[in-house]
Amino acid sequence: MTSTSAPKPAAPSRTRRVVAITLIVIAVLVVAFFLFASLFADWLWYSQLGFQRVLATEWGARVLMFAIGFLGMAVPVWLVIQLAYRLRPVYARLSSQLDRYQEVVEPLRRLAMWGIPIFFGFFAGFATSAQWETVALWLNGVKTATTDPQFHLDTGFYLFALPFYSGLLGFASAVTLVSLLVTAVVSYLYGSVRIGQRELRISKAARIQLAVIAGFYLLLQAASLWLDRYKTLVQPGDRITGPGYTEVNATIPGQTILAGIAVIVAILFFITAFVGRWRFPLVGTALLIVSAIVLGIAYPWFVTTIQVKPNQLALEKPYYQRNMVQTKIAYGIADIQDQPYKAATDAEAGQLRADAATTAQIRIMDPAIISPTVKQLEQYRSYYQFKDPLDVDRYTVGGVSQDTVVSLRELNMGQLGAGASWQNTTLVYTHGYGMVVAKGNDRTGDGDPVFLERGIPATGFLTAQENFEPRVYFGEDSPTYSIVGAPAGTPPMELDYPSSNGITESKTTFKGDGGPNIGNWLTRLIYALKFQSEQILFSDSITDKSQILYDRDPLTRVQNVAPYLTLDSDPYPTVVDGHIVWVVDGYTTSANYPYSATVSLSQAIADTNNPSPRYTLDNINYIRNSVKATVDAYSGKVTLYAWDSTDPLLRAWQKVYPSTVKPLSDMSGELMSHVRYPTDLFKVQRDILGTYHVSNAQSFYQQDNVWTTPNDPEHSDRLQPPYYLTMKMPEQPSPEYSMFSTFIPQSNGGETARNVLMGYLAVDSNAGDQAGQKRADYGKLRMLEIDAATTVPGPGQVKNMFASQPNVSQFLNLLKQGQSEVLNGNLLTLPLGGGLLYVQPVFVQSSGQTQLPKLQKVLVAFGNNVAFEDTLDQALNALFGGDSGASAGDSNTTPTAGPLPSASPSGTPGTGGSSNGSTNTEYQAWLKAAQQAMMDRDAALKAGDWAAYGVADKALTDAVNHLIALGGH
Repeated sequence: MTSTSAPKPAAPSRTRRVVAITLIVIAVLVVAFFLFASLFADWLWYSQLGFQRVLATEWGARVLMFAIGFLGMAVPVWLVIQLAYRLRPVYARLSSQLDRYQEVVEPLRRLAMWGIPIFFGFFAGFATSAQWETVALWLNGVKTATTDPQFHLDTGFYLFALPFYSGLLGFASAVTLVSLLVTAVVSYLYGSVRIGQRELRISKAARIQLAVIAGFYLLLQAASLWLDRYKTLVQPGDRITGPGYTEVNATIPGQTILAGIAVIVAILFFITAFVGRWRFPLVGTALLIVSAIVLGIAYPWFVTTIQVKPNQLALEKPYYQRNMVQTKIAYGIADIQDQPYKAATDAEAGQLRADAATTAQIRIMDPAIISPTVKQLEQYRSYYQFKDPLDVDRYTVGGVSQDTVVSLRELNMGQLGAGASWQNTTLVYTHGYGMVVAKGNDRTGDGDPVFLERGIPATGFLTAQENFEPRVYFGEDSPTYSIVGAPAGTPPMELDYPSSNGITESKTTFKGDGGPNIGNWLTRLIYALKFQSEQILFSDSITDKSQILYDRDPLTRVQNVAPYLTLDSDPYPTVVDGHIVWVVDGYTTSANYPYSATVSLSQAIADTNNPSPRYTLDNINYIRNSVKATVDAYSGKVTLYAWDSTDPLLRAWQKVYPSTVKPLSDMSGELMSHVRYPTDLFKVQRDILGTYHVSNAQSFYQQDNVWTTPNDPEHSDRLQPPYYLTMKMPEQPSPEYSMFSTFIPQSNGGETARNVLMGYLAVDSNAGDQAGQKRADYGKLRMLEIDAATTVPGPGQVKNMFASQPNVSQFLNLLKQGQSEVLNGNLLTLPLGGGLLYVQPVFVQSSGQTQLPKLQKVLVAFGNNVAFEDTLDQALNALFGGDSGASAGDSNTTPTAGPLPSASPSGTPGTGGSSNGSTNTEYQAWLKAAQQAMMDRDAALKAGDWAAYGVADKALTDAVNHLIALGGH
């Protein structure tokens, strides 16, 4: 018999192996370079701003925490696997099924013994690195000198230590559970744990290992139960955040007892590791479970049902009081000045004489409406744009403080059309130009804003400063990136501004230090990869002096250099020392302040101007305006100032990021004069004050005086925003730049809803003009509590009052039916004349594509009296018996003839109107004629009868001219 030997297996190709290894190396290098490029670009950006320490701290902390998390999970898991395997019984009798398992597992054993710990280690490392800020705050936490009312611990324990201890216990518990699970699996696979014939057999080594791990896990649960006692102070309950009667007298004692039981059971497991009897720890575990049900669920339910509910106010009152006190401290409203206010509702001549300084600054230019007007008058080119809505500020003009409406002329790259080449969008159109400033309290005769600063090139009171820099390289609508800068003597390439003749244009070259230098091939390659643009790599226009500007939005820049801050949603531009700068308010927030009510930040600040904000930490119960930041619109420089140096969170973060926040003493007097009380903080405070304006626990419990912010009269599904205005509150010595909001009773809607004023909240927003020193009254909250015996209409009622005036409604309806659109401006509420005055500007614009809102009329109301005139000054005089006793900011304005006649209180003819019956009858007849002509014209248009259309259109023109003439008499 002959046999043929099997052919030898072909040797693997050496060439294929080399190619495969080469491809793998190349792939790794490519991935590594992309990662390096991303990190190096970030480093260049932070270094250019001088905040590289922020990035280095974050990188170092993340890497360190990843290593700790990785080793903290991988080492214990690897250790228990090694112990379980090495201490396995050598001659254990295995079932056939386990034999098959081992045959499958054994070839992969070495890989699994290392791979499983590495697998869990990576997950743990990434999860731990994300919590580096919690660890940093714990390591750098400070004392607050205030204590909680239950355990009398420093509140810093809850702000800094409690989150860390909670996370540490959670991590340790996860490591222990994974170790226990892995131990059980390995012990079963190698015969240390055998199940069969209704019997469980565990080897001595496996018993010791499992019992010790289980005991350690129970110790961790005991510590967690002990820590849960403190967590009750930051957990929302039925009515309040923090423990009430049931929690203090049932839940917290129960958690203490359960923690003790868990320790005892853990000790039983440790004893079992050496004695070998499982009965006692198993019985102890069952007792722990039963105790948890009884002490954690049944007993608190019993106390709540039998004791608390029948006697809730008496038993819960002390805890409600705790919640009220702590909430007011946490939100900075503990020192609010409450004042009963018996509002007058009757309008009399001379009633505003004592408030003349306030009436002179009432804003009639609505920043949410006049943006199209500013655009039409000041845009100059389609590639410019203005923010909508505009911002508000105040400047000293001619020695007098003037409330203003402001905006920057920024680029709109979407309007370049066919000219949107890479060179144009990156090298030519690099910046906006100029600030537009208009009086808030005045208008031209045509109803346009009265500008104090305008034009290209810029002219006005700001341009008159010697060092004024109008260029805007960093703004809310700046291009994604621009490349600027060139060697001295190089012809300018950047468009500065178009000339007035439309033929030539001014060019400029950026001379600041606004971005990383990309003058070498490495940085050009890095940014070509970052922005997916090969032109950056090959453009001949880029020189060794070129800089790349990106991340140009002021909020983005501040958030990057101060990642621990929650930023106000409304940054605003102002001019300080000749430079346009953005002012950004930064908040430190927490959800761990003991006994403080929790609020949704996104819901609290959502209103007409900010409909859908989003935040990483949304549910908070502590907030401070701890930082004021500025971003230079020319250079992009970011400066952080410690506005509230007493804030414990800021003090801790300053230790994490030393030397990044400047002291308040470094803030100039000119910058101080433009600082204001932040909008979002005020919104959060008014949200809390809706419930927490009461001072006694009984009223809080009964919920008999809960307020809410009224909806915007012009947007019924959104809250009315607060408004900035220079005004004087009762008992305030002089008018100050302030922000205000109103309150109406809270209701569930329907016919029972009452839209009457219950409260009026204002805050002093003037920080003064002294370098490094805040005014004493800055941030002072003042609340007027309207006397319940006096019915003062709320914004919704006032809107209905305006609409129900016959002369007002008829002419507004007439305009709406024609080629015009009526826009109602912001409805301002002011405590003037011993009562509350409402002011609402009325704008008219074409309903066509070209929109140019013009201020045509002003509505005012006091009590149940209404006036409707061409100017605010005329309206106030008409409202208050022919002479209000004060002059408004538009008192010197002579409006041109408009389409609307005057209307005075209660809908009777205005001060300039005639009370003659024949004139009124003629007026009504022409009004009907105009309406009929409008209907005839629409019918002719639909029928295509152009002859009839021309006749109806002429009839409408004649009727409107007669109405205008009658309205001017």
